Amino acid sequence: MSSSISLQNIHLDLPIFDVSSQSLKKRVLRMGRRNRIAEDNTGVVIVRAIDDLSIELRAGDRLGLIGHNGAGKSTLLRVMAGIYPPTAGSIKVEGKAVPLLDISLGMDEQSTGRQNIRLRGLLLGMSDAEIRRKTDEIADFTELGDYLDLPLRTYSSGMRVRLAFAVSTAVDADILLLDEVLGVGDASFQEKAERRLKELHDRSEIVVLAIHSSETIRKTCTKVLWMERGKVRMCGEVNEVVDAYDAAR
Repeated sequence: MSSSISLQNIHLDLPIFDVSSQSLKKRVLRMGRRNRIAEDNTGVVIVRAIDDLSIELRAGDRLGLIGHNGAGKSTLLRVMAGIYPPTAGSIKVEGKAVPLLDISLGMDEQSTGRQNIRLRGLLLGMSDAEIRRKTDEIADFTELGDYLDLPLRTYSSGMRVRLAFAVSTAVDADILLLDEVLGVGDASFQEKAERRLKELHDRSEIVVLAIHSSETIRKTCTKVLWMERGKVRMCGEVNEVVDAYDAAR
């Protein structure tokens, strides 16, 4: 069966439990626009993160998510990944969806680089056999050499990102959910990383990418969803939507 994503009239309300003082709570409530921030009957502040959003994706679709910070792009990716169940509406996902939203998630400071390949791989849904099969290739890609036998706490931030990127992009996904494309080292390594990311895109049936780069959206995507305050502002052909978005900025 081909991969697909169907979202119908999705609403997502997120409670903010740590807004405690009355003065802070009032300031937060005043920030709300178009009823996006409110209180429930227990006094908990509720933020409407996604507001009546519908979209259908099929195999071959490459969807770019654009919009200002706080528009709801990352939240929508988490809904598609099943991390946030919608408050209302229906969602149906066919195929193995792999979210690359925080590529360092699940990595352990005290474990070696090689041990972290396994930890991160398991978190991404790889089997032990798949991890064993891919470990040497992942290790070669990182260019970290003997550092792979040292604890992660000895790594620089750049080395950590290389390792996390190499593991995360070794995954096989029907549906790939990406939140921004990270810079991973010097120019030569960056070129290698971009080629690897393209290979990952190519072997996934559906790709959903949240990114601020209009150039990357134009090169990568087949359609674009422009989000604003949790709603669809515009959805359709790449150049049409990106041109309208760029003109409005």
